Amino acid sequence: MRKFSLLTFLLLLSTFLCLGVGTAFGGSNGNINSAAVQVNVTNQNPDTARPGEPVELTLSVQNIGNDDLKDITVTLNPEYPFSKLSGEDLEKSISYLNARQDDDDAGVLKFKLMTDANASEGTYDLDIVTTYKSGSSSNTITTTKTIQLEVQGKEYAQVVTVSKADIDIAKEEPLEFIVTNTGTSPLKNLVFSWTDPKGVVLPVYSDNTKHIKYLEAGQSVKVDYTVMADVSADPGLYTLNVNLSYEDADSNSKNIQTTAGLFVGGTTDFDVSFSESSAGETSFSVANVGNNIAYAVKVSIPDQDGYKVSGSSSTIVGNLEKGDYTIASFDVSNSQGGAGGNTTGNSPGTPPDSSQAGANNASSNSIGSSDPLKVQIEYTDAKGERETVTKEVNLETTTSGNMTAAGGPGGPGNSAGVGSYLPYIGLLVLAGGIFVYRKKIHERIQARKGKQFEYKKPDKEV
Repeated sequence: MRKFSLLTFLLLLSTFLCLGVGTAFGGSNGNINSAAVQVNVTNQNPDTARPGEPVELTLSVQNIGNDDLKDITVTLNPEYPFSKLSGEDLEKSISYLNARQDDDDAGVLKFKLMTDANASEGTYDLDIVTTYKSGSSSNTITTTKTIQLEVQGKEYAQVVTVSKADIDIAKEEPLEFIVTNTGTSPLKNLVFSWTDPKGVVLPVYSDNTKHIKYLEAGQSVKVDYTVMADVSADPGLYTLNVNLSYEDADSNSKNIQTTAGLFVGGTTDFDVSFSESSAGETSFSVANVGNNIAYAVKVSIPDQDGYKVSGSSSTIVGNLEKGDYTIASFDVSNSQGGAGGNTTGNSPGTPPDSSQAGANNASSNSIGSSDPLKVQIEYTDAKGERETVTKEVNLETTTSGNMTAAGGPGGPGNSAGVGSYLPYIGLLVLAGGIFVYRKKIHERIQARKGKQFEYKKPDKEV
């Protein structure tokens, strides 16, 4: 009787426990307690999700209940900053799980999610929904488990701006780089440097390395240099190798390498001076005084007040290396009057008197311009761009209408030229001739007087 009572008690207790478990696992809504199906994250790659990069989750799905399970489906419900990765499924299935599994018998599922590129550093929730059927039951049971994924801020910086695209040869030029932290985490101990493999462009007043102690996410910093290109450098595009190293949040050193292009060479400068004037032409010396070659040089006299050009007003002189010069000639005259012109404004039919005519002739033959002559130089620089330079030359009109350099023979204050000195030169020659002639006559007279007083020795007495 006692054995029967004990057996009956054990059966009742077993029934009660089964009913209790059933009540715990199942309910009116069909939800299952997490003790029946256990879903765990066994691996995450990388260990912390990084903005703009995928993260892989390995899930272990284990049946720890007393009933076999079938049609098991595991679904991820991602929310920001996680989303579905192209080509990857968010729902995966297991057809059957035996009851009372251990870890080795658990099902393994892998999922991949994309982390938003602009995600901030922090911890985010991810829901895992599991559905299945228990034993011979046709009812679907659903359970939800929430896990947490850590997102580490993205450490990344880039050189987003270079202030100059070209520099001149043998001239100090400013060069500015802008480094921006485009990640979501601060950067520490940044070291910025650049090199020109050909050694043409070099920094002056400092070395090529700059240190930045700290740079917040989204911030930018300017890195300034003064550079110079070698005087013997050939014009062209040169490559700068740019290197940026920094420490991430874990004090790991990282490197970013990139390149930038810098054009060496460009514009040049010219010097224009009066050369000579003859046969109605005025010649100018045009010299390339810059550090770059000038291609297809064209010299022109533009339209301007006070001067006029007869014939062609421009000439192409070809290429000019730095330090070279050439001669350009033009028929330039004063546009306000010419030789023999009448500038007094007499009324028609009224003959001028002799004094007035002389004044008119002097006025017409010595017309000067106080304005300098503008000479325009067009050329193609080393970058292939057409440039224009305008220079000014001080000139003055001669008696024949030709041009001379101001301040030279026939320049300001001597517009008559050398011809105005001819009478004085003649007088000097005549005076010199008279002086020489008189000196010769005086020498002859003195010689004759000396002979008259010469002592003669008497003849010997016999």
